[in-house]
Amino acid sequence: MPVLSIDALLDDRGTEIIVCCGSGGVGKTTTSAALALRAAERGRKVVVLTIDPARRLAQSMGIEALDNTPRPVADIETSGGGALDAMMLDMKRTFDEVVESQASPEKAKQILENPFYVALSSSFAGTQEYMAMEKLGQLHREALGQGTYDLIVVDTPPSRSALDFLDAPERLSSFLDGRLIRLLVAPARGPARLMTAGLSVVTNALGKILGSQMLRDVQMFVTALDTLFGSFRQRAEKTFALLQADGTAFIVVASPEPDALREAAYFVDRLTDDDMPLAGLVINRASPSARTELSAEEAISAADRLRAQDSSSLTAGLLQLHADRVRIIEREQHLRERFAASHPHVPTAVVPAMASDVHDLDGLREIGVRLADQA
Repeated sequence: MPVLSIDALLDDRGTEIIVCCGSGGVGKTTTSAALALRAAERGRKVVVLTIDPARRLAQSMGIEALDNTPRPVADIETSGGGALDAMMLDMKRTFDEVVESQASPEKAKQILENPFYVALSSSFAGTQEYMAMEKLGQLHREALGQGTYDLIVVDTPPSRSALDFLDAPERLSSFLDGRLIRLLVAPARGPARLMTAGLSVVTNALGKILGSQMLRDVQMFVTALDTLFGSFRQRAEKTFALLQADGTAFIVVASPEPDALREAAYFVDRLTDDDMPLAGLVINRASPSARTELSAEEAISAADRLRAQDSSSLTAGLLQLHADRVRIIEREQHLRERFAASHPHVPTAVVPAMASDVHDLDGLREIGVRLADQA
């Protein structure tokens, strides 16, 4: 299989965005943080954005808490001119920032206090992913306009929902641009003559289902939002185009397990279908090589002979442990080869497992070294 050259990717100034995606529990957040740290210590000005609710990123970087504002990471090597900030998405705060930046104080207050807006910005399906892309767009504009950053690393949520950000902007914009919403907001937009008998029947029926106050909240919210932002679909298309741009690189993260690699195959196929720039696959927590010529079968045979002579033989137990380890390594190798056979053009980096969990910058540096060392 082709090898994923991490340092070449990080050193390429044409790489402006790296998006790490993968299923849960495969070390995706750690990989994102390690990539960001290595890039910063190689001279890039980096911000890493996580939308994973876990707090591991802040803990590993020595930051008391992450929020919607980039926070500098201390104690990194900056002799090359690099810098590293970290942040965690607050979807409601991001939505609020969009409102506040586009509206007059009076209009913003009207929207922010609208009950439908409060519900939408806090829990509406797809809002988190949409706001993650809004924040990515904000960071990208800031990076280009002010030179604050030249690389953005995005850590996505676990499971297949990690690719929901490819669909959620379209879903949310379709909802806000959709025929139903246009129908709901029509009475607030136009003159009374637009309230035809058919429209009146529909809105009256919706009022009974939703409640007249909620219907008014929706109408007021969508009308105010529409006058401020125009089409949400246009914003979603810009975000999608940014993800498809040459300066973006997707890295799929997996562990050497059947389910994780099956999910990785899904991610790779989906990114390919959507013409997203796939940099490659990172297989985390691989078992280190046994570095011996003794096969599992030979070890088991020898262990059986020793046990026949001494049932408590320590050597027999060690041989059995060796056989188990060799079989795990062989199974992982088989899984990687099977993935490579079905995706022969996907560059891959295999990262040996650490002896303990990563919980500080030194651990992240070691992960970065292992990512880059694919000789």
